[in-house]
Amino acid sequence: MRRENDKIKIIPLGGLNEIGKNLTVIEYKNEIIVIDCGLQFPDDEMLGIDVVIPDVNYLIKNKEKVKGIFLTHGHEDHIGALPYVLKQINVPIYGTKLTLAIVETKLKEHRLLSSVKMKMVKPREIIKLKNMAVEFIRTSHSIPDAVALAVHTPMGVVFHTGDFKIDYTPIDGGVADLSRFAELGRKGVIAMLADSTNVERTGYTMSERTVGETFKNIFSTADGRIIVATFASNVHRIQQIISASCEYGRKVAVSGRSMENIVRVASELGYLKYIDETLIGIDDIKKYPDNKITIITTGSQGEPMSALSRMAASEHRKVDIKKGDMVIISATPIPGNEKLVSKVINQLFKKGAEVIYERLADVHVSGHACQEELKLMHTLIKPRYFIPAHGEYRHLKQHSELAQKLGMNEKNIIIAQNGDMIEITRQNIRKTGTVMSGQVFVDGLGVGDVGNIVLRDRKHLSQDGILTVVVTIEKDSGSVIAGPDIISRGFVYVRESEDLMEGARKVVKEALAECEKYHITEWATIKSKIKEVLRLFLYEQTKRKPMILPIIMEI
Repeated sequence: MRRENDKIKIIPLGGLNEIGKNLTVIEYKNEIIVIDCGLQFPDDEMLGIDVVIPDVNYLIKNKEKVKGIFLTHGHEDHIGALPYVLKQINVPIYGTKLTLAIVETKLKEHRLLSSVKMKMVKPREIIKLKNMAVEFIRTSHSIPDAVALAVHTPMGVVFHTGDFKIDYTPIDGGVADLSRFAELGRKGVIAMLADSTNVERTGYTMSERTVGETFKNIFSTADGRIIVATFASNVHRIQQIISASCEYGRKVAVSGRSMENIVRVASELGYLKYIDETLIGIDDIKKYPDNKITIITTGSQGEPMSALSRMAASEHRKVDIKKGDMVIISATPIPGNEKLVSKVINQLFKKGAEVIYERLADVHVSGHACQEELKLMHTLIKPRYFIPAHGEYRHLKQHSELAQKLGMNEKNIIIAQNGDMIEITRQNIRKTGTVMSGQVFVDGLGVGDVGNIVLRDRKHLSQDGILTVVVTIEKDSGSVIAGPDIISRGFVYVRESEDLMEGARKVVKEALAECEKYHITEWATIKSKIKEVLRLFLYEQTKRKPMILPIIMEI
């Protein structure tokens, strides 16, 4: 029986107005499914932060309803937060073969493997729950085993494209299941969430095979070592590098922990195909002439601790860049990483290497759909309602406009933010409120213990340094027994600024004398007074505002 008050809730907790930490909640009746659980890498303002994960308080509060996490593919921005989230809410994980193998490696590192239930799913397979069913449908991306998800409910299908592009000649032969997309469209899709990353680009995304042809051309003329930096998870790219190396008689070594892990897992599962003796250990590269060596490495984003960055800075224990090396950076800088990548390229050139990057040759293609592929997906799926996903605000806005050009009514499109609760009924789609969402910072072993206040302090310290004022006072009278001593870190070098430090001590002494005169013995008041007078003095003298940390000892 049809119930007019039925509703589907869609709650994005990550992936909107940003690139990364994708996590979407779909709720119907008393069941919740989670699509993806990704992380985001920190920007320059997030000093000391390792990774950023979504705030999942909503899931923790409703954990009895959560039936599982369904993964579209194995990229970090879709699976990277799993180890942190699973410690708070342990639910089954569903994914394709390679995706789960990569997840397994992550869970082993976090010692969670034995406690987490994982279920491998094949494309076209359906996981049935009480009120919903989740169908996995093959799609194309820059990693094998990527899928779109069709969530079947009595109200209709909610379709999530995942990250996708339309590649008619994929490396693994697994063409996107366009016929199933069209079939779902004919039956009726109530809502679609779609990848918006490349909506600004006209035309089509090039096939991954075009990169393979570029590699062959480069390898055919190279006389020295070839070092290729790419994303560890781009198994198709790694396959083409290995294939080109085999064609020109080169041995292949792998550098970088994440690259080693992915190559091992993909090889074991048959996603990477090569003759056994092709791969050699990084220690064995000296046994072969330079023109017979290819090194595949991490560091395409210029990450300071990555293998390529360490090579460029002569800090890698096994590989030192030398004249005659050819370095191929087979990736596009993620927004915000341009300076890091540029720095590495400059270092490589200084060492005498020839560097090839995207501006000079077709050594990278995107894994995301451009405008014409997005139009095809909209035309096949024909959703009643549309929620642009996976992108910054400008991407979501332009994807909305693209849908309108295809004939969709603006009222049927929601440009959402993380935390928005979107309700779909048989009559309409609308935002009905918000839930807690945001960023959780991971710093070392600490998850969420570093917040905006700590980051603000770190930024303050990095810009202006710190002055520590140490003073010893007599407990009863409040008179100064020793000090004040002033210690400077990151503000000025004391030996070169003796007059400034002496002036600082003088104003602090005057402040302490005033406190003693009026019998002020409360630490908080004394500290506040020290901070106030010292801040004013230092700003007048230097136009700087260092952090001031008074330390009072009582005797």
